[in-house]
Order: sequence, then C-alpha cells, then structure tokens
Amino acid sequence: MSTESYWATKADEVMDALLTRIPENKLRPRLEPTRRAVELLGDPQKSYRVIHVTGTNGKTTTTRIIERILRELGLRTGRFTSPHLVRLNERMAIDGEPVGDQQLAEVWADIEPILDMVDAELIAAGDTKLTFFEALAVLGFAVFADAPVDVLVLEVGMGGEWDSTNVADGDVAVFTPISIDHAERLGNTVAEIAKTKSGIIKPGAIVVSSEQPAEALAVLEQKSAEIAERIAVYGRDFEVLDVVPDVAGQRFSVKTLTSDYRELFLPLHGEYQAENAALAISAVEAFFGASNRLFDDVLRVAIADSTSPGRLQVVSRKPLTILDAAHNPGGAASLARAMKKTFKAPKTVAVISILNDKDAHGLLEALNETAETFVVTKSTSPRAIEVHELEKLAVEIFGANRVRSASGPHSALELAKELVAEDGAIVVTGSITLVGDVLKNIQLKVEDEE
Repeated sequence: MSTESYWATKADEVMDALLTRIPENKLRPRLEPTRRAVELLGDPQKSYRVIHVTGTNGKTTTTRIIERILRELGLRTGRFTSPHLVRLNERMAIDGEPVGDQQLAEVWADIEPILDMVDAELIAAGDTKLTFFEALAVLGFAVFADAPVDVLVLEVGMGGEWDSTNVADGDVAVFTPISIDHAERLGNTVAEIAKTKSGIIKPGAIVVSSEQPAEALAVLEQKSAEIAERIAVYGRDFEVLDVVPDVAGQRFSVKTLTSDYRELFLPLHGEYQAENAALAISAVEAFFGASNRLFDDVLRVAIADSTSPGRLQVVSRKPLTILDAAHNPGGAASLARAMKKTFKAPKTVAVISILNDKDAHGLLEALNETAETFVVTKSTSPRAIEVHELEKLAVEIFGANRVRSASGPHSALELAKELVAEDGAIVVTGSITLVGDVLKNIQLKVEDEE
C-alpha cells in the first residue's frame, strides 16, 4: 500500500469512528460536553481569531468568500463548513485546501483519548456520549490549532446558541438570511429561530447581517444593543448596487461599510450570490475594524476566485446541468428566482431527492414554476424519502404527467438527459446528499477517463 493510500484509509477510519456516534441530524441542545472536551485539550479554539457565520441559507457560500478574501490579504486561514459533499476533509480547509488525510488522522489520534474521557463522564452522569457533530467540532478546532491558522471562518452546524461551534468566540458574528428550517429544534417562528441563532453574538463583537424579516432583525438588533459593539445591516449599511449576469457568473458593484467597489466579477450564478459576497466583504471590513477600504486589487482577485460547490454549480453545458443544494423552501425559492433571472427560465427537468426531516411539500411547491418535469429519486442518505413516497407527493402537487421516478441518482440523471429538450436544462436539487452523489459520480467518471 502506498503512503497516500495508507493515510486515505486512516482518514476514512476517522469518518467511520464519527459515524458510530449519534448522527448529525440528531443534534443535542447542549454545549457543556463540547466545552469540556476543548478545555481538556487546552482550548484550541482560543489560539486564533474567529469569524462566526450562521443563518438559514447561504452560510457556506458566505463562509467560503470571507475565507478567500482573508487568504488574499495574506492571512493563514481555516475554514469550517458542513456538511461535506464527497469527503469529510472538505469540512476543514487550511489556506483554502481540504485538510490532508495524514493531518486529519494524526490529530484524531491525538484527541481520541480526550473524547473517550468525556464520553465516559457523560455516560457516568446518565447522559449520552459526544455526538457526531460535537466530536467533529472538537476535531476541527484541534486541526486548526495544529496548522496553525491566524483566523478561522466558522460556519455554525445548526442554530447558534447551543451549537458546538459556539464554544468559540467570534470577533465578528455574521448572519445570512433567516427563515424557518429545523423547526422541531430551532423554533416554529422566525423570531424564535433568530433568538437561537443570535446566541453566537459575543460581548464586544461586531454583527454583520444580510437583509432579514422584520421579526428576525428585531431580535438581532436587541441582542446587539445589549452586548455587541455595533450591528451593520444589508440595505442600511451596505448593499449591492447593480448586478449584470453573464455566462460565467456575474459582475456587480457594492456599497460596503467603508466605500464602494465597482465592477467586481463573481464566478457564481444567482443574484443572491452577489448579496452573499456583499455580506462577506462587509464582514471582512468589520474584522479589520471597518475603518479602511480593502485593497481593490486584492478584493478583485479574491472575489473572482470564489467558489461554492453545489450552489448553482454548472457542471455541463450540453445539456446545461446545474447542481444546487437547496434543501428547504427558502433555498428552493432562491433557486427558482435564479433559474428565471440568470438562466432565462429554460425548459427544465428537475432531479430531486429530499430528506425525511425536511419540508418536502414546501420545497416542491417552491419549484413548481421552475421545472416542466420532475424526476424523483432517492439519494444514498439513509434519511432520504423513499422514491414511492416522494413520487406520490410530487404527483399530488404537479400532476402525474409532470412526474417520473428513478431508483437512484445515476439512473435519475440518465433519465433526465433523455427527457431534457435540446435548449433545456437539468437541475439537481432537494438535498445536499443528492448533489454530493452526483458530484462523486462525475469525479469517478473523470478518474476513469484519465
């Protein structure tokens, strides 16, 4: 076995070990076990500065753009996002690259005895051991301390107040649009969800928020007034001035906390991505004190090199094939707007799989005018809705003549290619795992051809 294969195997064993724990979708509303673990490790999350990102949609893209700007400014960066599309390593990036298999495995070996100790304490107290995400967060903090990094751009897993990432104290707290998702854990109203997410605001932090529903903004402004240094809000303190889409992405101008930046090129589709970029730029300005304009050439390079896999990602032009990890009604509505405005509403075949804890009805309804035909399938996630159940729901919403089914992602995509018109498009959406399945198949095909 080659050295590369050996460490790849060891990294896979890390994922296997994490999967023995309470799964990621069963997050516990608790913070003390994570805090206990990082304390025993010497609080690695305190060895670098932090920009903390939460919200309902757009968190990962915003996190990635913030990190890319910071890296172009010469800082050694860490980036923590979730979930991954293909491999666990994607969640922890150092200077923009997924953590190496060897470093991942070695850091895991270092922290595993501590995790076992905390597990034993929890079980002795009649509680459950560290969950998948709690152990993952501890691993991430240790990986970034081991690197070491100057600054970590840290995406919340779920919520904020009791999310495992909240053992870190962000210098800047960033809020992408807040809407209803994970209602069973975060709350049944936008205000309740905003209250949970506002838990990442720490004393003295600067808060930077995208445009929010009035009830969410009221919560963020109240919490900010109590403990933050200040709050900056999209539409009041910064905003996108204009957007011109093109085949490779879009050009936009933006007013930020310090000044205006004109004619920036962003290689991402969807007008909302320009708003994510405006949020990211303003977050970086806040990180540096929001007193000085960023170097124009640095910002242009960083924005032009920004990526967001699985978010309106064009993977083929013939036929036009777009991957979008929208998995709630808000994300689906953004996808629908992008298909109309950016891609000029081509005749679309949508390939869809949805997880069983999501608002499948709301998600499908949001896509009603986006696609002519829906191919329902089941991703490799054990939480994916069975094909016959999703098909039944889709038929109720769209009618039988607009719905087809396929047993898995590969056969669904092949069926979509048969159904799509010459001037049409294929959109793969509904769950992050479905997008990951399709991306993995594309990667395997490329490797076979090499």
